[in-house]
Amino acid sequence: MMRKILLGVRCWMLGVGCWMLASCTVTPENAKQEVSLPHIYPDYVGVTIPVNIAPLNFNMADEGALFVDAVITDRHGNSLRGQGDETVDFDLDDWHQMLQQNRGDSLSVTVSAKYDEGWHTYSPFSIYVSSDSIDYGICYRLIAPGHEVWSKMGIYERDLSTFEEHALIENTQFEGCVNCHSFNRANPADMSLHIRGPHGATLLRKGNGPITAYNTKTDQTLGLCVYPYWHPSGRYVAYSTNVTKQTFHSAHRNLIEVFDEASDLQVYDVEKNELILSPLVKQDSIYETYPVFSADGRSLYFCAARALPEDNHQLDSIRYNLCRIDFDPETGKFGDKIEVVVDAEALHKSVSFPRPSYDGRYLCYTISDYGQFSIWHHEADLYLLDFKTNQSRPMIEANSEDTESFHNWSTNSRWLVFSSRRDDGLYTRPYFCHIDDKGTVSKAFMLPQRNPRRFYRERFLSYNVPDFVIAPTHFDGHKASQIINAKSRKDFGVRK
Repeated sequence: MMRKILLGVRCWMLGVGCWMLASCTVTPENAKQEVSLPHIYPDYVGVTIPVNIAPLNFNMADEGALFVDAVITDRHGNSLRGQGDETVDFDLDDWHQMLQQNRGDSLSVTVSAKYDEGWHTYSPFSIYVSSDSIDYGICYRLIAPGHEVWSKMGIYERDLSTFEEHALIENTQFEGCVNCHSFNRANPADMSLHIRGPHGATLLRKGNGPITAYNTKTDQTLGLCVYPYWHPSGRYVAYSTNVTKQTFHSAHRNLIEVFDEASDLQVYDVEKNELILSPLVKQDSIYETYPVFSADGRSLYFCAARALPEDNHQLDSIRYNLCRIDFDPETGKFGDKIEVVVDAEALHKSVSFPRPSYDGRYLCYTISDYGQFSIWHHEADLYLLDFKTNQSRPMIEANSEDTESFHNWSTNSRWLVFSSRRDDGLYTRPYFCHIDDKGTVSKAFMLPQRNPRRFYRERFLSYNVPDFVIAPTHFDGHKASQIINAKSRKDFGVRK
C-alpha cells in the first residue's frame, strides 16, 4: 500500500514538474515578421562552429528587448529552444546533442524579441556545424590594459565545450608578472612559463614531470629567454632574447609602442640543458624575434628587421620580414643561410607572430604598418601563407576593422584562435575561425559565454596569448608559487 502511495506521489510530482516546465516557456504571439536578420551580440549569424563547442548563447544587440526567444531547427525536424529576459540560454546537454546529430550540416536559427510594443520575429539565419572538432580548451593570460605597473593578472584555462574557467596561477601568489606560457603542440605535458619581476624565472615542465625554475640569462646572451616555441619532438624550445622599450604617442591612433633595441634567437636543448647559438640569428645589425619551428621540425621561422641607426629614432621605419633558417634536430645545428619568406618591408609593412599549422600546410602571421608588437596596432590583420602555392593573402573573412593579433592553431590544423579588439577597440577577446583543406576561411566568432553581454561588460581584462590545450593542464599553481618564491634557480648552459 505504501509503495502505491509513494509511486502516486512521484507521478504527481513528475506531472507538476512537467507542467511547470511547460508553463515557463514563453511563446511569441502576434509577432511582426521582419525581413531583416536579427542584430545579436555576439554576432553568430552565418558562422561555422566546431561540433563540440559550448552553446552560442546571445543577447539582442540593442538593450530595449524585454525578452528573447530562439528556436534552432535541423533538416530532420528536430528543434532546440533557448530564451530568457536578457540572454538566449540553451541547455548544455541538449545543445551538444543537437550539434552531434548535425555534424557537417547546417542549422536554422529563428529569433524573436519582445519589445514594449510587442513581438518581432526576424528572418532565420544559418549556423554550420563543422565535422572538425576543436581541442579541449584554451589557456590565456588575463591582464588589465595598463602600461606602467603590474595589476592582478594570471594564466587561466577554459573548457571550450562548457563555460568553465579556472586559474592556473595568479600573480597574487608572488610579486611580479606572469607571461609567455607555451605548450608543445597544445600538449600541456610540455610547458614553459615565464615570470618577470623580483622572483623572475622560466618554469619548465617536460613530460608531465616536476616543474623546474631556470635562470635563462647567460654571459653570452642579451638577457632572459622569452617568446618560447616547442620543437615537435619536445627536445628543443626556441626562444628570443629582447631588449625591449615602451613609449607612448601623444597624438596617434596607436597610442602605445613596444619596440626592440636589440634581439637575438637561440634554441634550448632540454635534454642537455644547453642553449644553442648561431651567429646568423645573433647579429647586432638585425633584430630577430618570434621564433617558431616548422611542422616537421627542420626549419625555424622568425621575424627579422634591420636595426635602426643610432641617430634614427623613427620607430615607424622598423619593418620586420618573415624569415627561415634550417635546423637539424638530430645534431641541434642551424643551417648556413637565411631565407626571406615574406618580404613585408618591400610593401612598407611588417610581420609579427608567425604560427605554422601542425599539418605543414599553412602559416598564419600578422601584418601591421611597422614594428613587431602589433597587439596595439589597430590596422593589424591576419594573413595566411599557403605552402602549396607559396602565396599569401589577407584573411578577410576573419579580419575586422580593428586589431587582429596573437593567434594559434588547433592540433587538427582546422581552427585558429586569435585576439581581436573588434568588440570595443580596447580589450582583446578570443575569436575563432575555421580553415578547411582548400584554404577557405570562415567568419570568426567570439568565445561563447553564458551571458555574453554581461560577462564582457563586467570583465575589464584583456585575453592575451591564447593557446589551445588538448586536455586539462593539471598545473599545480600552489606548488609553482612555492618554486617561484624560493631563491633556487637552475642556470642555462651554453653549447660551446
